[in-house]
Amino acid sequence: MTAARPSGEEEAAGFNPQKQTPTNPQISQSVMARILSEVSAALQGGPPVLVATLIAAPVDAAAVVGSKMLVRPDGSALDVLGDPALEAAVKAEAPDAFRRHSVETLHVDRAGRRTTRLEAPEGEDYQVMIEIHERPATLLIIGAGHVGKALATIGDMCGFSVEIVDDRPEYANAERFPEADRITSGRFDEVLEGYPIDANTYVVCVTRGHKHDETSLRLVAASDAAYVGMIGSKRRVGAVLQHLIEDGIDPAVAERVHTPIGLDIGAETPEEIAVSIMAEIIRARRGGTGAPMREAKRGHRGVAPLDRETPRR
Repeated sequence: MTAARPSGEEEAAGFNPQKQTPTNPQISQSVMARILSEVSAALQGGPPVLVATLIAAPVDAAAVVGSKMLVRPDGSALDVLGDPALEAAVKAEAPDAFRRHSVETLHVDRAGRRTTRLEAPEGEDYQVMIEIHERPATLLIIGAGHVGKALATIGDMCGFSVEIVDDRPEYANAERFPEADRITSGRFDEVLEGYPIDANTYVVCVTRGHKHDETSLRLVAASDAAYVGMIGSKRRVGAVLQHLIEDGIDPAVAERVHTPIGLDIGAETPEEIAVSIMAEIIRARRGGTGAPMREAKRGHRGVAPLDRETPRR
C-alpha cells in the first residue's frame, strides 16, 4: 500500500507522516493537528506563527530530533522541544524572527546560548530550523503605468501578492496584469479611502502625475503599512511631503515615506527602476545594507539595518 503524500499545510510545517512517528514518537497526532491548524490559519491571513523543528541534537540530549514547537507573536507556545534551555532560546529568538520573516537554522549550545556552526564542537550543539508561516506579503501598486507593470511582474516573482489601483480601466485590468490578485479601477481618493492595508503591506505610489501621488500618499502614509514609497525627483517629492505636513499630517509620518524611491543603482528604464524599488522593499522586509555583497559580512543576512555594523570600505 502506498503512503499518502503530505498535504500543503503539512509540507509547510515540515511534517511528513511517513517520517514523523519513527523520528519522534513523542509528538502526538493531536498536537501535530493543532500545529497544522494554526499554520493553515496563518497562511490564510491569520496571525503569523513560528514553527521550530529540532533537526540535530547532541547524542545524549533529552530533546529528540524531530520535536516541534510553535510560537505565536505574543510569546505563547504550543508543545515543547524537550529541553527548557533550548525552548527559552527559541522564544528569545522569536521576536526578531517575526520581524525578519525568517527561515533559518538556529545553533544553540547545551546551556541555551546562541552559537554558530563553526563555534560549536561537532555534535555538541542543537540545530533548530525556524520558519515563519504567514500569508504572502502584499505589494500594493498605486499606478498602472510602465513602472507599475514592471513592478508587478518582479513583485510576483519575489512571492508578493500583487494588488493594483489606477483610475484608468484601460490600464487597470486583468489582461494587462495577469499576475495581480486584486485590481481596482476608480478614483484614487475613493478607492484608497478605507483600503485594507496592514503591517504586511508594501505600498508604492507610481502614478502618472504628482497630483495623483499626493492624493494617494495622503491616504496611505499614516497607515500600518510596512513600507510606503513614492516615485519622483527630490524637488517634486519634497513639495508633496511639505503640502501634507502643512495640511496637518504628522512630520514623523512624512519622514517614514521612502522617497525618492528605490536604491541607487543607476536605473533608467521602467524595468530597471522596478528592480531598484523591489531591492529597497526587500531590504526593508529582510534587512540589509544595500552594499555590494563582497563588502557585507555573511552574518549580516537577515539582520535589520539598525542592528548592523557599517561595512568596511
